[in-house]
Amino acid sequence: MKLEDVPRVHEIDVLSFALPWSEKSYLFELNENPTTLAIVAELASQDCKATSIGMAVVWIVIDEAHIATIAIHPDYRGCGYGKKLLAEILRGAIRRGATEATLEVREHNLIAQKMYQNFGFMIAGIRPRYYKDNDEDAVIMTVGNLGKQYLEELDKLEI
Repeated sequence: MKLEDVPRVHEIDVLSFALPWSEKSYLFELNENPTTLAIVAELASQDCKATSIGMAVVWIVIDEAHIATIAIHPDYRGCGYGKKLLAEILRGAIRRGATEATLEVREHNLIAQKMYQNFGFMIAGIRPRYYKDNDEDAVIMTVGNLGKQYLEELDKLEI
């Protein structure tokens, strides 16, 4: 993710979440947070012009990757791009020394939970009333044993 990506990233965020991050938050991540791994997913058109269709922000803290946000533009969902983006951020996190990854997901977002489970994430707990727009609980999901063997398994997934 680059500074010029922020308006489109913010647009994807607004279309994806009831409580989107501000553009200022993304600028902070890019300019001031040394733990940030920020990625955009781009799709090239026939004229070779890239369109950002997804984004993710991950915080690498010692050996843990915390997936702070990840989303695919609604027009591109259901095509496997979310899996590709998740695989890429996990690869990037492993390259930066992460041996486990965690995230929070809405308890009713079963599609996302299923995707995370396909990557080995397991439910580790619940954060009651985590989402302030409707007091929905967050499901904490974690995957451990990230490393060379996990990368090999990622390569075998049909992504």
